[in-house]
Amino acid sequence: MLSAYTHRLGDAEADSLFVKGLKGTASAGDAALFTAHMLMEMARMSAEDGLVMQIHPGVHRNHCRSAFDVFGADKGFDIPVQGEFTSCLKELLNAYGTDPRFAVIVFTLDETTYARELAPLAGVYPAMKLGPAWWFNDSIEGMRRFRRMTTESAGIYNTAGFNDDTRAFVSIPARHDLSRRIDCDYLAHLVAEHLIEFDEAEELAYEMANGLVKKAYRVTSL
Repeated sequence: MLSAYTHRLGDAEADSLFVKGLKGTASAGDAALFTAHMLMEMARMSAEDGLVMQIHPGVHRNHCRSAFDVFGADKGFDIPVQGEFTSCLKELLNAYGTDPRFAVIVFTLDETTYARELAPLAGVYPAMKLGPAWWFNDSIEGMRRFRRMTTESAGIYNTAGFNDDTRAFVSIPARHDLSRRIDCDYLAHLVAEHLIEFDEAEELAYEMANGLVKKAYRVTSL
């Protein structure tokens, strides 16, 4: 999806948009509004069921028509787009952001929102965690920028460690190894600058590589 916009519709309006979608008569605006409503419904159901919700907005799929025609969906040059979260998530976070049953992990491809919006939101709403640097930002410099732009406002414990949803399974060990190295490099700088002590860095290194992701996804059996 392009946007993280959330909004709860009345039952009659939601039913009407759903019927339009089934008939193929829904406009782009109708689809965006129904998506916003469904995000609210997914949050409600996640809270009721004890599941962890993820929001991954901000990519223009299949940007290149010729590549799409040759290779098919999701292979036509997907490109990041500008994101907005403060207003888009306001309704969802007001409804569920302080509910102890609810957990949401937010990812973005627009890293300009890290310090401006996402870190402050995660710093105040207990149900919200920040997903790691994702996709185009899943790189040495992207991971460094993520920690530098989020830690001051969100801290480290309001991030979700490092998870993996790649379809390129052979890349998983290398990506996790890179994440651990970048996080340890970041912690080493904090120690060198006397912002944390060495024993605190050791504790945080474990959490960033292992503990945080289990807490974020409510995994207690591993």
